[in-house]
Amino acid sequence: MSMTLPDLPYDKDALGPHISARTLEFHHGKHHQAYVDNLNKLIEGTDLAVESLETIIRKTAGHSNKASIFNNAAQVWNHTFYWRSMKPGGGGPPRGSIAEEIASDLGGYDAFVQEFRNAATTQFGSGWAWLAVREGKLAVMKTSNADTPIAHGVKPLLAVDVWEHAYYLDFQNRRGDYLDAYIQNLIDWDFVNANLV
Repeated sequence: MSMTLPDLPYDKDALGPHISARTLEFHHGKHHQAYVDNLNKLIEGTDLAVESLETIIRKTAGHSNKASIFNNAAQVWNHTFYWRSMKPGGGGPPRGSIAEEIASDLGGYDAFVQEFRNAATTQFGSGWAWLAVREGKLAVMKTSNADTPIAHGVKPLLAVDVWEHAYYLDFQNRRGDYLDAYIQNLIDWDFVNANLV
């Protein structure tokens, strides 16, 4: 089956002024599309062509001879998850079950923000920061380049992209300002709560 670029769950201008329509045009329409196109070329005519995206990621993780397939598949998955981690008018303190879990496992919202922001700002080069469930408890983690929690048996709940193409048009090299905008104005806690189930 051929992979297709999923639609954004909101209009391209819906995340402004925090993430501009221009950024989404490049990030979703060019970068994400390129990962989809590359993956389709790489798996065409192979046994992976009939597999789900998640299965492709799990089957290629850790295999150096399949690194290109893994990188493109994981980036397709990571980006789709990242778009869904945001919504217009989101951000701020969580609501629902995730608020209780953050309080019990991470010491509260302020502690979560500090740990999540630190993971994202200290990720050297390109990568991702995640809120995830690892060994039955919430954990903040970071992955480099295309790596993804699902390749390690960890359940992601929330993602932020810290590749420069995610924020450079709007924030230049100010990754911290981008993260503040994401945390304060964009996190979709309803999506996070749905992932807890």
